[in-house]
Amino acid sequence: MVMTEDGLKRTDGNGKPRASAASGRGPARSRRAPVRHEAAGPAPRWAVRVVAVGLVLAALNLRPAISALGPLLKEIRGDLGMSGAVAGLLTSVPALCFAAFGSLAPRLARRRGPAPVVFAGMVAIAAGLTLRPLAGGTAAFLAASALALAGIAVSNVLMPVVVKRWFPSRIGSMTGLYSMGLALGTACAAAVTVPMTDALGGSWRAGLGAWALLGVLAILPWAVVLKDPGSRRTEAPAGGDSAAASTAEGEAARIRIGASPTAWALAVFFGLQASAAYIILGWLPQIFRDAGVSASSAGLMLAVTMGMGVPLAFVVPRLAARMRHQGPLVVALGLCGLTGYAGLWLAPAGGAWLWALLLGIANCAFPVALTMISLRSRSSAGVVKLSAFAQSTGYLLSIPGPLLVGVLRDASGGWHVPLLLMAGLLLAQTLTGVLAGRDRVIEDGR
Repeated sequence: MVMTEDGLKRTDGNGKPRASAASGRGPARSRRAPVRHEAAGPAPRWAVRVVAVGLVLAALNLRPAISALGPLLKEIRGDLGMSGAVAGLLTSVPALCFAAFGSLAPRLARRRGPAPVVFAGMVAIAAGLTLRPLAGGTAAFLAASALALAGIAVSNVLMPVVVKRWFPSRIGSMTGLYSMGLALGTACAAAVTVPMTDALGGSWRAGLGAWALLGVLAILPWAVVLKDPGSRRTEAPAGGDSAAASTAEGEAARIRIGASPTAWALAVFFGLQASAAYIILGWLPQIFRDAGVSASSAGLMLAVTMGMGVPLAFVVPRLAARMRHQGPLVVALGLCGLTGYAGLWLAPAGGAWLWALLLGIANCAFPVALTMISLRSRSSAGVVKLSAFAQSTGYLLSIPGPLLVGVLRDASGGWHVPLLLMAGLLLAQTLTGVLAGRDRVIEDGR
């Protein structure tokens, strides 16, 4: 029996000293080895608590840069002389930035560790939100927006990694907490931006810039987390099992993510659920208004749809994490969405509140996708690769959906043809979600 550097006594089956887990074949690795290549034991309790706070504040900060823009877009266009084409581009830029910048996250996290990269992401968001109201022209406004979206993109990818690393036994509950914060930040920015702008004197610059304060607040806990040297490591196994960590990280390094059917299923599922969410966000009020619902009621119904994600986003991931196969949950959410679409076809005004409610439940496919990302790999390094692949590919796949709905609406003169498209996309989403929900990990090449 020997005492290793991590304080654990290790013996083989005969009671003889076992080789150090750090190297797998001899004495413990020298303390002079680069810290970020060593496997780490459990993080200090204070660091875990601060990470939990940072996770929530990051989630609240990942959507206001987008959802606060729409209510003030008319004023922004008038002040900056922004063309209709550029204004339309703004609606597609988030998905493009999420795909482009999100793909950089694995390399950054591998070199620096996830916590420093999330910290940098929060700094980029705060800087972009601060600079955007100062823009004197369209080009500067787009550049500041791109800076904020770059920070959002890398943080999007690394949130499941943070959950996997610091909360391996609470993946469902912490993913739910993060998803709930994300939904709350989205809804609050959409609802509060205009009243806040009015209270600050009516300038869109003040109303939009106020969200930079939330960005600064989100920086603080991650700056504290960096005081823990272990936060800069790329892998932190539960229970301090260095051998398990080294094995898992070695497996992750050999993963050919593009050859994994599970990774592709999860990427397509992620993209289709994102497309459905963007379609509902952009077109649901118009569907209701074309059916004779008042503008104010249509807005309230959209708020109900988006607001359903706040309580359910905390419950659904916990349920998903307890299931060996998340397919039945994906099917249940899909049935809610199909029922909502059928209602919009048959009686869009008569049962409007019910359809809004059902579509809000269907939107909970997003936290299910995040939970599956954390469950489909054995290690944090694997989750980094899977998260980057699924989200980057998925956001690219999500771009055509809302555009096609608008084209079909104009070409057909009604909503029946677009609703058929929406239902078809939801069926494909359900099928790929069932495939992605199977109990397997990407390290096994499946």
